[in-house]
Amino acid sequence: MVASNLYIFSSHAMTGLIWLIQLVHYPSFKKIDPKKFQEFHSFHSKKITPLVFPLMSIELLFSVYFSWLTRDSFWLVQFLLVLLIWGATIFVSVPIHNKLSEYNESKIDQLVTTNWIRTILWSLKSLLVIIN
Repeated sequence: MVASNLYIFSSHAMTGLIWLIQLVHYPSFKKIDPKKFQEFHSFHSKKITPLVFPLMSIELLFSVYFSWLTRDSFWLVQFLLVLLIWGATIFVSVPIHNKLSEYNESKIDQLVTTNWIRTILWSLKSLLVIIN
C-alpha cells in the first residue's frame, strides 16, 4: 500500500511538474538575456535534476516491481509508459539541453516541441492511475 501510494504520488508530482515546465519554464528560456543564458541554463540544470531524478526513479523502480509482481496488464502498461518517458528524456531532451550551452532560439523551440512527448506520456500515465 505504501509503495503504490508512493508510486501514485511520484506520477502525479511529475505530471504537474512537466506541465509547468512545458507551459511556463521552457518557453521562458526565450525571455532570458542571451548574454546571461549560459548561467541561467546551468542554474536550471543543477536545480531541476535533484527534483525530477528521485521522482522518475521511484516511478521506474515501482513500475518494474509491480509489473513483475502482478503480471497485470495495468502495471505492464505503466512500465511501458515509464520506459517511453525515460527514453524521451535520455535520447531527446537531454541531448537538446546539452546543445544549449548558449542561447539558441531554434534549440529552445525544439526543446518545447519535443517535450510534448513527455507531457502527453506523463498525463496519460497519471490518468490511467486515476481510472484504475
